[in-house]
Amino acid sequence: MAVFFISDTHFGDHRVLNLYPRPFASVAAMDAEMIARWNAIVGDQDEVWHIGDFARIAAQAGEILPNLKGRKHLILGNNDPQPQPEGWESIADYAELKLDGIDLVLCHYPFRRWKGMDRGSINLHGHSHGRLKPLPRQFDVGADVRDFRPVTLAELMPPQQQRSRRHA
Repeated sequence: MAVFFISDTHFGDHRVLNLYPRPFASVAAMDAEMIARWNAIVGDQDEVWHIGDFARIAAQAGEILPNLKGRKHLILGNNDPQPQPEGWESIADYAELKLDGIDLVLCHYPFRRWKGMDRGSINLHGHSHGRLKPLPRQFDVGADVRDFRPVTLAELMPPQQQRSRRHA
């Protein structure tokens, strides 16, 4: 089982095509391509943490969610409607995980300070669509900066950090 992260898919939201330079001719094309990219790498038993702004309208979220592989968790963003449709394993404003011996702090909004920051924890976020200079050990997992697909922690971390973690 693999664990993936993504944010800011904005499924069904035409506004995102006007605000950010996404390479899609229409919302339908955007949605179809992001679903295809997601399902090409995520397996049914994999875990996906969507770190906010999944879809702006609950009905659209309810239509898209069953078409995506994996066991899905949602960290709420500013464009996620309430209530959310059935199909999420969990829904929260914030989460802390330990993955491969690394403490992770997940929130839609990027932090300037986060729990365990001085002890090597990592902050995964969305919201900024690649427009915020990250701090060390902070990664924007937004679709706009991650080829419109979920990514693994190993893909985010520089090789030297991966090596030093294995030898710690």
